Amino acid sequence: MPKNPDIKKVLVLGSGPIVIGQAAEFDYAGTQACRSLKEEGIEVVLLNSNPATIMTDKDIADHVYIEPLTLEVVEQLILKEKPDSVLPTLGGQAGLNLAMELEEAGFLKEHNVRLIGTTAQTIKKAEDRLEFKETMEKIGEPVAPSKVVETVEDGIEFTNSIGYPVVLRPAYTLGGSGGGIAHDQEELVEILSNGLRLSRVGQVLVERCIAGWKEIEYEVMRDGAGNVITVCNMENIDPVGVHTGDSIVVAPSQTLGDKEYQMLRTSALNIITELGITGGCNVQYALHPTTFEYCVIEVNPRVSRSSALASKATGYPIAKVAAKIALGYTLDEIKNAVTKKTYASFEPMLDYCVVKMPRLPFDKFISAERKLGTQMKATGEVMSICTNFEGGLMKAIRSLEQHVDCLLSYDSPNWMRKR
Repeated sequence: MPKNPDIKKVLVLGSGPIVIGQAAEFDYAGTQACRSLKEEGIEVVLLNSNPATIMTDKDIADHVYIEPLTLEVVEQLILKEKPDSVLPTLGGQAGLNLAMELEEAGFLKEHNVRLIGTTAQTIKKAEDRLEFKETMEKIGEPVAPSKVVETVEDGIEFTNSIGYPVVLRPAYTLGGSGGGIAHDQEELVEILSNGLRLSRVGQVLVERCIAGWKEIEYEVMRDGAGNVITVCNMENIDPVGVHTGDSIVVAPSQTLGDKEYQMLRTSALNIITELGITGGCNVQYALHPTTFEYCVIEVNPRVSRSSALASKATGYPIAKVAAKIALGYTLDEIKNAVTKKTYASFEPMLDYCVVKMPRLPFDKFISAERKLGTQMKATGEVMSICTNFEGGLMKAIRSLEQHVDCLLSYDSPNWMRKR
């Protein structure tokens, strides 16, 4: 399926200011995608309010606007530049939220501008907690018992029926903002009130807490013709209950047997197909440590932090391929830029081990709460490559530049015994 000839000028939405969980990873993806679009002769208009990124360099896009990521600004920009398409999947949650606001306001339809790389319906199915739950139930994918609530009273009533603890996940937020684990009613009221305030649509998913299960992620690609591949799978060393951005992550997974690996891979491919995603997608699972029971935690219908990790770990340029797919190409038409012979439809094979470790800024924010949970606290991360997990872990620890070169804590000699 060749490139869509109707796409000539694309507005790329960036991820905005550097906040926790929304910085270099999306800059990496956005830069890659802009170059990929320009390779195809597309005129690229970039909107990103962050001047401290490579993405906003004048050589990356044809027209760069360092303006606030608000509905009013995007509407004015579209009227001025007159792009025929908007690509929102490279700007993290900020890009998706902005695309949904444009769609719901009827502005895109009114000015004959299309969303590429995703559709409003796909975003809604993946990001709206109720629609996501119903979609998973429709295709028989297990999700934890949950309910979408819009008031604190409804949250208390549902929690009393399933018991504490519960996980709270606001709709349309990034990095777990506004979410958390509530162990009693006092915590529930505090977290739920904040989550409802931060959610773009005033919704919070209250679900049974499955903290302690293994957390597994699959990075998946799909094109407009329905071809699907898994780029790689990753295993969080930290269990469910700790945000994936704060977890030590290893790729490929180290403790899954072939049956578990294939079970979750099949599930990921079914989910991306049902959601109709075109481009990259990240699916997160909770897997019971001793049985084959699993739950789908969430799906990111966009390039995410995990996409940047998977891309660097495997050498598979996820953002570049996602941009080409948005133009109408299929996976078997996109050549591998490294080999020049194989195509993007080939799944990468890892004969080495990649370890990602978060950089937690407690050396700068001394009074910050040090308890890890569903809200992300890391401000950066390091990635190491080795032939085995142990070597990768040690390399990652040294790369953090925290004056520590192994798992032993020299400041607290009793730390290991206390554990």
